[in-house]
Amino acid sequence: MDNKNEFKPYIPADKVVPEFTVTSIVIGIILAVVFGAANAYLGLLVGMTISASIPAAVISMGIIRVILRRDSILENNIVQTIGSAGESLAAGAIFTLPALFLWAEEGKIEFPSMITIFFIALFGGLLGVCFMVPLRQALVVEEHGTLPFPEGTACAEVLLAGEEGGAKAGTVFTGLGIAAFYKFVADGLKLFPSEIGYAFKGYAGSQIGIQVLPSLAGVGFICGPKIASYMLAGGALSWFVLMPAIALFGGDATIFPGTDPISTMAPDDIWGNYIKYIGAGAVATGGIISLIKTFPLIIRTFKQAMASMSRKHAQENSLRTQRDLPMPVLLVILAAIVILIWIIPTFPVSPFGSLLIVIFGFFFASVSSRMVGLIGSSNNPVSGMAIATLIIATLVLKATGTDGTTGMVGAIAIGGVICIIAAIAGDTSQDLKTGFIVGATPRNQQLAEMIGVVVSAAAIGGVLYLLNEAWGYGGEEIPAAQATMMKMLVEGIMNADLPWALIFIGVFVAITVEILKVPVMPFAVGMYLPFSLSAGIMAGGVVRFIVEKIKGTDEEKKDRADRGVLFTSGMIAGEGIMGIVLAVLAVLEVDSAIDVAAKLNISVPQIVSLVIFIFLLAYLYRVCMKKSK
Repeated sequence: MDNKNEFKPYIPADKVVPEFTVTSIVIGIILAVVFGAANAYLGLLVGMTISASIPAAVISMGIIRVILRRDSILENNIVQTIGSAGESLAAGAIFTLPALFLWAEEGKIEFPSMITIFFIALFGGLLGVCFMVPLRQALVVEEHGTLPFPEGTACAEVLLAGEEGGAKAGTVFTGLGIAAFYKFVADGLKLFPSEIGYAFKGYAGSQIGIQVLPSLAGVGFICGPKIASYMLAGGALSWFVLMPAIALFGGDATIFPGTDPISTMAPDDIWGNYIKYIGAGAVATGGIISLIKTFPLIIRTFKQAMASMSRKHAQENSLRTQRDLPMPVLLVILAAIVILIWIIPTFPVSPFGSLLIVIFGFFFASVSSRMVGLIGSSNNPVSGMAIATLIIATLVLKATGTDGTTGMVGAIAIGGVICIIAAIAGDTSQDLKTGFIVGATPRNQQLAEMIGVVVSAAAIGGVLYLLNEAWGYGGEEIPAAQATMMKMLVEGIMNADLPWALIFIGVFVAITVEILKVPVMPFAVGMYLPFSLSAGIMAGGVVRFIVEKIKGTDEEKKDRADRGVLFTSGMIAGEGIMGIVLAVLAVLEVDSAIDVAAKLNISVPQIVSLVIFIFLLAYLYRVCMKKSK
């Protein structure tokens, strides 16, 4: 393919401009921690995360161009590279590691140390970056024009439209401020409830509701009406078909894993005791189906990766835009990680087992990089890969005599590493695509990604501890959907006591949905999560649908959607940051001091929450429809 010869980056290869500077590193580190914490909160709440590359790039342009009066597109690119690493590492960590906290709460194990969490996150992150280096030539350069890399290309467009940095950064910060204030009033001062619901008396087992939170509207807007509607459909099946059926046919019976008669259970109890297992079966099947469907792609990518690794690139004489981190450095990092995984007791594996984790990791890194190139990071089935890894790791550990809590912790640690490898490899490939278009030095970006990984790995343990201390995982505030499901799977396989009938119902629902050509993952996640969450996400999807349906040229429609994406990215970050602040207040036990509703003994009707949420959605619509100057 000649695309790589024809393509000319924005900054030519022979031009040297400020790139890997102290300013870009410091701003990038701050954004990595902020977006990492915000995305950890969002992922534990909703079960999905959003890409931080574009908001990080926009904020960076606002600071570097507007405040510092400097003008280097490559500095901004380094900032978004470091910043987005925080979000991706958080996405990988929250799908698995909270399971360790859940076991600790049950008294089965000690709470995981910050060092343990740091090592799991660090190994996964560094391996994800290292594996992407030899893949860059094959996937980013040679397939330019074939693999679109949606987020990477969009981020490059934002950087190239840098003159609007001030205005676009203003849109992100406005969303951030509004959502943070909204969250503080709703869940801090508790002046109005952030969740409203109604249980139907004549239709036992069902309950309708909506969580009126800015982050949910933001996720719905960014994912779009299709994905949001699939999630809502999954939720509707659980809450209006399966749960009423369980209530109707269960009657006064006490059915495992429940411990009370079904007739005495509220809808939330039916969901917690039965639907979670059905949803887990559907999510696991969705993950496995997505892997099977991409299997030919996986094999092809793996062959390409091996071929590009065996090729010798003359680094010394190559152009600035072709310089990667040298292979000897990568091999040293890989060897060190293999040895450390073997030595550290959290991973109960032999030296061969340690090597297998790294080989498995490379396999999933190459899959993840190719997948995000085709369908974008948001659709990357990271949790599907983690489920497959967890099932295999648990079965292998059990078969080799490492069972009980040691085996369970080992399976989650291995699953955590693989999950983070897949998330970081996907993010690195998007960032390298952005760099390829704007003319960055790959080696600088790869180093920047590693800096983002180290900083985020150091911060993620604190965030996980803080959220657990404040509210505990698996509750209303932070359901931790994927991690709870991973815990159930590992326990069930180790103890041979999974309620298989419920899981198989989920499996066959997922297969039916796949036959009907409906995307399984969003539908299955919708089945697994409370209906109120999916309803909040659908509200954002509806705004996106209206904005895109109103007449205008293609360029006008794109401008509207772009403004909405920036504003809602800000909303998600704002609520995530305020969520972390409220967690700190809860840990310090001063949350009751600011609970105005309790002090004044006022109870706000649910309709008020709904009206306020509609006002927020109307403001989002207004932001989208504002004419560009």
